[in-house]
Amino acid sequence: MTTEERLAKVERELAETKAQAERVKRRSRWLLGGAALVLGLVGLVAWVFGPGKVLAQPAAGGVKEVRAKRFVLVDEGGRERAALEMNAGEPALRLYDLAGKVRAALVIGKDVPGLVLGDEKGTARAWLHVDKDGPKLDLLDADGRPRAALGVLATGPGLSLFDAAGKGSAALVMAADGPRLGLSDAAGEFRARLGVTSEGPRLSLWDPASKACALVATTKDGPMLGLVDENNRFRVGLSLFKEGPMLRLFDEGERVIWRAP
Repeated sequence: MTTEERLAKVERELAETKAQAERVKRRSRWLLGGAALVLGLVGLVAWVFGPGKVLAQPAAGGVKEVRAKRFVLVDEGGRERAALEMNAGEPALRLYDLAGKVRAALVIGKDVPGLVLGDEKGTARAWLHVDKDGPKLDLLDADGRPRAALGVLATGPGLSLFDAAGKGSAALVMAADGPRLGLSDAAGEFRARLGVTSEGPRLSLWDPASKACALVATTKDGPMLGLVDENNRFRVGLSLFKEGPMLRLFDEGERVIWRAP
């Protein structure tokens, strides 16, 4: 392969890199499911971890209690410790601690089974569920905001981390052609991608608008650097192949306007 052919290949890879970056970004959102899907069923989880129905507490040593659409298990002190119930046609099993806070719940909502675990304040903190995309584990902070997600999708496993606003993120995924790490800024714009493919490792960096891009890659032919403008046009190509170093500058029509040597 000549130097010209190699550089032409880099130009094609730069165009594909932006598309790959968008796929990484989408996969990170699929893992977490976005703010609405992170619990898959936010309303259901809120109900599960919300206050239960007010019941007349049985005396100490009370027997099992059966009520319409609800089964209640109480301890020796008459405290409600478990409830199997229906809500809007969906079943749920809730388990309470001694303080009456929901600490675990097994639910099925919109045909999505899940296990929810809560902290001592009764706030949902972990949500393990299986939906049409595959199994996922979502982790939430003390304010109930999604911060991490682990999942196995049809395209492979992935891990996503989010900031408190749910926008800035880091997504590590295993794609068919190798592992990738994608980073987004606080505005949710994709800014960096690191990956290893069959061609070798590469790093892509974008401007705040996720348009202008810089690509650094190392292939079996040698290292290369490519710069793309905000219109996704290849403008600068620098390479170091066995034939020696080469620098090319392009106009807005991607025509070579200067080269060395």
